[in-house]
Amino acid sequence: MKGLKARVGVLLAAVAVAAGFVTPSAASAAPRVAVHLQGGTQAATDFWTPEAMRAATPLDTVLTAAGQVLATVAAGLPALIPAASSTSGAAWTGGGKVTHTAGRVFFLFNGAKASCSGDAVTSGNRSVVITAGHCVKYQGSWHTNWVFVPGYDNGNAPYGEWAAKTTMTTPQWEASEDINYDVGAAVVNPLGGRYLTDVVGGQGIAFNQARGQTMYSFGYPAASPYDGTKLIYCAGTAFTDFLFSNDNGLSCDMTGGSSGGPWFIGFDESTGTGVQNSVNSFGYNFMPGYMFGPYFGSDAQNLYNAAQAG
Repeated sequence: MKGLKARVGVLLAAVAVAAGFVTPSAASAAPRVAVHLQGGTQAATDFWTPEAMRAATPLDTVLTAAGQVLATVAAGLPALIPAASSTSGAAWTGGGKVTHTAGRVFFLFNGAKASCSGDAVTSGNRSVVITAGHCVKYQGSWHTNWVFVPGYDNGNAPYGEWAAKTTMTTPQWEASEDINYDVGAAVVNPLGGRYLTDVVGGQGIAFNQARGQTMYSFGYPAASPYDGTKLIYCAGTAFTDFLFSNDNGLSCDMTGGSSGGPWFIGFDESTGTGVQNSVNSFGYNFMPGYMFGPYFGSDAQNLYNAAQAG
C-alpha cells in the first residue's frame, strides 16, 4: 500500500453506489471485520459542542499538515480523463430524505478535531452509519469521540448527535489501508430511547452491482472553497479508475470533509432517496475535479452485515 500511497493524494471524500438491496434479514453470522469499541458515552456528545464542530478540520487537511498526503505527477492523462459530470459540486436544494440521512461525522484523530461525512442506511438494528474506512481508522490509529450528526446545519444538530458504540472497517483497510477497501461503518447508540433510522430514516444499500451507472455523490466538504455548512452533491456517469485502483470514479469538485459521504444509484431527485453503493474516498493530486470511491463488493457487504448485527 505504501507504493500506492506514494502515488495517490488522499482527498478523503465519499463515494457509494449500487442496486440489489440488502434488507435487514440479510444479517446472519457476522464475518470477520475489524472492530473498535467506542463506548458511545454522553461524554462524546458533550464534547462536540457547536463551537467544537465548527472548529473541526477536514481530515485530509489534518493529514496534509502532518505531511502524510503525498502527490505525484503523470503525463499524458488529459486524453484519458472522462468527460465532466452533469453536476460536479453544487449545493443540494432538492430536499427529501437525503437531507435527513446524510450528515457530518466528527471525531478526534490523534487528539485533533477532525470531520468526515456519512449516511444512515436501512439495517436490522436501525443504527448503522456507512462512511469511509479512513474516517474510522487511519495510520494505525482508531479515531475516538466519534459522533454522527445527520442533517448538520452550521454547528446545529437538528436530529441530534449520535455517539458510536462501535466503529468498524474492512480487514483489508485495517491491515494495510488498501484504498480499494476504504469502507467504514459505525453502530450508534440510541438517543432519547429512539434508534437512528427511526428518527431520520435510512437509505437502501446494495453490493456487487454493475459499474458505469449514473451516480449521485453527497457530502459536507469543509475545505476551500466549501465551508462544511452545506450538503453538496455531484451527479454523472461513473467510470472505473484506470490508474492505481479498482474504484469507481466521478467528476466531482468536492473537497476534504466530504470523505465518507454516500454515492447512490437509482437516486430519485424528487424524494431524495437512492441505493448506496460507495463512499467518497480519495482523489489524485494531478487529476483535480475527480473523486474516487471503493466498489461495494462482498467485503463491503460483510462489513455491513457485521454492523447491522452489532
